Amino acid sequence: MSKKRGLSLEEKREQMLQIFYESQDFYLLKELEKMGPKKGVISQSVKDVVQSLVDDDLVLRDKIGTSVYFWSLPSCAGNQLRTTYNKLESDLSNSKKRYMELLEQRDDLKRGREDTDEREDALEELKAVELRHKKLKVHLHLFIS
Repeated sequence: MSKKRGLSLEEKREQMLQIFYESQDFYLLKELEKMGPKKGVISQSVKDVVQSLVDDDLVLRDKIGTSVYFWSLPSCAGNQLRTTYNKLESDLSNSKKRYMELLEQRDDLKRGREDTDEREDALEELKAVELRHKKLKVHLHLFIS
């Protein structure tokens, strides 16, 4: 006996969106719970799936009186995709600009740090002073304790 595998959340979301796109109509949650099983989405999970679509702005929700209506039109999805695309393009260009600024800043900082004999001597002296400082701290700590 093979058991039928249920749909993943993403597949359920696609199926629920298809309900909206095919009919281009407004629905109450009860109506969606009745239509969901026809598309393979169990009625208990319809509410969660629709809420996730609302959270992602793929389905719109409006409360009229005591009823809550859900709808989504293909043109709305296209507009949302264009808006998201434009925002991502803007973020990408800003990130590229910031990257170039950071590269320039890195190069500016490297200019004064070329490997020379003088710099290597100074670094060695610094390490020696730091080591002496560490030894003196340990020695001081022994007197304090």
